[in-house]
Amino acid sequence: MTEMKQKLGVLCSGRGTDLQSIIDAIGRGEVNAEIAVVLADKPEAFALERAKKAGIKAVCVNRKQYDGREPFEKALIAELEEAGVTLVVLAGFMRILTPVFVHHFAGRIMNIHPALLPSFPGAHAHRDVLAYGVKVSGCTVHFVDEGTDSGPIILQAAVPVLDGDTEETLGARVLEQEHIIYPQAIQLYCEGRLQVDGRQVRILD
Repeated sequence: MTEMKQKLGVLCSGRGTDLQSIIDAIGRGEVNAEIAVVLADKPEAFALERAKKAGIKAVCVNRKQYDGREPFEKALIAELEEAGVTLVVLAGFMRILTPVFVHHFAGRIMNIHPALLPSFPGAHAHRDVLAYGVKVSGCTVHFVDEGTDSGPIILQAAVPVLDGDTEETLGARVLEQEHIIYPQAIQLYCEGRLQVDGRQVRILD
């Protein structure tokens, strides 16, 4: 497969630990991409500091300054286009994207979710996992479509649920796996090895 150096636009809302795992993987030569811009929807998002420390352009597109989702997303799109972004990476971005945004970057948006989709979608995956009593959880990298955590699945990693687990202890172990499989999925995309056929994502040799 022909390997193309992708320009990533990473969208964050919080601490940015998944962002850091991607920065580190690029630094180790494991991901053939560059992060062109990091966007956060909250000025207090520590992801902005991580980006600045790594010498990456960091921009706060503060959701509170926009009257509605459409102008907010237009601002996001403008920043991503200006940076020449070829792949949008959602890394703890806690907002549902509208069909307008999804169509603009159709097939070029990835997300990571802290559960084994299609089980336990939404913002409270660890709470829901523990409440249901499942024995195995994990994380999922998927392409983004118009639904919530419903796009075609790229990679998954399983994490056992232990007796006495809390949302924090389970979340910490799931996060360790997120930091492994998200850079892997991005590199597969960079190598042109992801073939999407309906709901199936085939990894080409």
